[in-house]
Amino acid sequence: MLRITSSTKDGTAWLKLEGKLVGPWVDECRMACARETGRDRRLALDLSEITFVDADGVRLLRELVEQGVDIPVRSNFVAELLRLERS
Repeated sequence: MLRITSSTKDGTAWLKLEGKLVGPWVDECRMACARETGRDRRLALDLSEITFVDADGVRLLRELVEQGVDIPVRSNFVAELLRLERS
């Protein structure tokens, strides 16, 4: 299960994700990010409450970073996944 909460701070759209970024929740996250970036504002993700990410989730996060989405708040688990994916 994945919970997505949206907010705005200083002109930046924030999505806080809680739970697991796996299976059908990857597409749900992709759609939520697309809705926010379609509004012509910066997007930042708070992934501090993500407990697991599958391979599709890691690919999505890498794609989002390449598109300019900021991930300033993340757990050590997510930070390590993103670092390993670059190698």
